[in-house]
Amino acid sequence: MSTTNCAQDNCNVLPDIANEPHTGPNGLLNWVGMSEIEMPVKMTTGNGETMQTVARIQAYVNLTDPASKGIHMSRLYLTVDQMLGNEVLTPALLQKVVQQFVKTHDGISDNAYLECRFEFLERRRALISDNTGWKGYKVRAIASLRKGVLTSELGIEVPYSSTCPCSAALARDLIQQGFRNQFGSEGMVSLDEVHQWLGTKEGISATPHSQRSLAQVRVNLSDEVGELPISQLIDSIEDALQTPVQAAVKREDEQEFARLNGQNLMFCEDAARRLHEALDKQDSLKDFWIRVNHMESLHPHDAVAIVVKGVENGYRDDPREFPH
Repeated sequence: MSTTNCAQDNCNVLPDIANEPHTGPNGLLNWVGMSEIEMPVKMTTGNGETMQTVARIQAYVNLTDPASKGIHMSRLYLTVDQMLGNEVLTPALLQKVVQQFVKTHDGISDNAYLECRFEFLERRRALISDNTGWKGYKVRAIASLRKGVLTSELGIEVPYSSTCPCSAALARDLIQQGFRNQFGSEGMVSLDEVHQWLGTKEGISATPHSQRSLAQVRVNLSDEVGELPISQLIDSIEDALQTPVQAAVKREDEQEFARLNGQNLMFCEDAARRLHEALDKQDSLKDFWIRVNHMESLHPHDAVAIVVKGVENGYRDDPREFPH
């Protein structure tokens, strides 16, 4: 009878190898956890509405006990599931999650990292017409706890157009040559003749080259920021560059886009300096890292410029995309 009871008592006890003694090499681990967790998340748009999207999440803690076999992966997942799915993403919520990561690993972890990657969709107005269209921006919302210090960060990618100043000067030179060839021997030239000639292919015989470009920005938010300032950061970047890519356009919008490109000729160095100047004025940002990528139409390679705010112990001038 006792044998039967013993068997029955043990029939529901599943083996847990994580609780067995650790017999391999001892050592501390910087990060252990899970990546590419798929989870619905909510956020606030620029007009105050709540939207839901799917995030891919990275969740990590360190391992400070060299004798421990490992961490509790399921506790990270359950924390993410229970805390992120029901509330709007805010810096405070993200920080609560990483604090819970450490709390559920008391004695073996004291650092934690959380990153949510998702596409932020927002309707954006056309340049001139009354049209609006959806534009998507790749966003990373990040929280970390390191040596007792909590940080909230936001990463975003903003596409824009860049027109090469060098090619614009070369195009102007060809147009000047064409004008001289057409009217150089005629003495006085009427306004109507010049106006008509400028409207022909011969009049605009060359155009500068432009390319789709990408601004990658990572910011460290001040402790006073209550909401993730995604829309505000997009506005700051697009206002500084002046040539954001467009969604729904009519001819007047396309013409205005061409004008803006002509009035905002930019090397990658120019774009990086514009963004540095714009973000450096914002008190809500403790630090920032900027990388601009001009996907050249003249060359098979890209032109890149990187700049950081320059605070002590802040972001390094790391050439990697979104350095940790």
